[in-house]
Amino acid sequence: MQIERLVRMIFYIVSHKQVTAKELGEYFNVSTRTIYRDITTLTLSGIPILSKKGAGGGISLMDGYALNKSFLTTEEQIQVYQGLQILQAANYPDAEQALNKIGALFDQPLSDEWLEIDFSYWGSSDEEKITIAELRRAITKKYVLTFEYFNSELQRSERKVDPLRLIFKSHAWYIVGYCHDNQAFRVFRLSRMKRIHVTVETFERVLPEGLSLTNSAYGADYTLFKLHFSPEMAYRLFDEFHEDQVKRCSDGSFLVTVQYPLNEWTYHRLLSFGHYMEIIEPVEAQKEVKKRAMKIAEKYN
Repeated sequence: MQIERLVRMIFYIVSHKQVTAKELGEYFNVSTRTIYRDITTLTLSGIPILSKKGAGGGISLMDGYALNKSFLTTEEQIQVYQGLQILQAANYPDAEQALNKIGALFDQPLSDEWLEIDFSYWGSSDEEKITIAELRRAITKKYVLTFEYFNSELQRSERKVDPLRLIFKSHAWYIVGYCHDNQAFRVFRLSRMKRIHVTVETFERVLPEGLSLTNSAYGADYTLFKLHFSPEMAYRLFDEFHEDQVKRCSDGSFLVTVQYPLNEWTYHRLLSFGHYMEIIEPVEAQKEVKKRAMKIAEKYN
């Protein structure tokens, strides 16, 4: 769309100081004639664009120009600035430099830092912390990671992994990569990865197209669950399930249809709902949760 190209063009000119119409055309994959029309549009909008012909000439913005005077609204400035602050909080490379440049372009002070991204858990020591910059370096430079891992059944293992992607999903961060120990692609929850070390060993592997990240997360098959919840659990249901999975019943209760693997993680999760949840199916899960609930009850006899 033209408006998107115009905005991107301004930031491109700002970051490169001076450019040619040919360079802009190649970058935005349009003709030089289209670029000149865009320049005219920006000039008519009040953007002070300078155009110099001849050797050493090119397209540039007037020195000291502040974007908000005629192009970005106050809300748009805040969105751009806060987006960079998110990257800065995650220790993203060069984010602070970009933040300073953008802040200088706007002629009014913007809010101070308001966000911090920390992958470590509450109460952890500084040595447990790892930044998004370190993980990005490992993924983009293809450095192998080593770490201790605790799975959903609290089993500890030493892992050696080729990291391929960092994902934020369902309230948590995950690393997708090839596990040398399992000889398979796996998804590792970052909060369960301890003593993470970025090695100097490199790899050439890439993430296969069509790989199911869901199955890789557990390395197990999924089973259809039908769960009945009392009204008291409403506050949790819409935090933990997609709205398409939740159906409200006439009596105020809820029916949830979801797929889970039949493993320790699932049973621990279901037991956390206490007596407010009933498993309709599968029968295998009914029996297992009943057995575990009885063991809990025995502790208080």
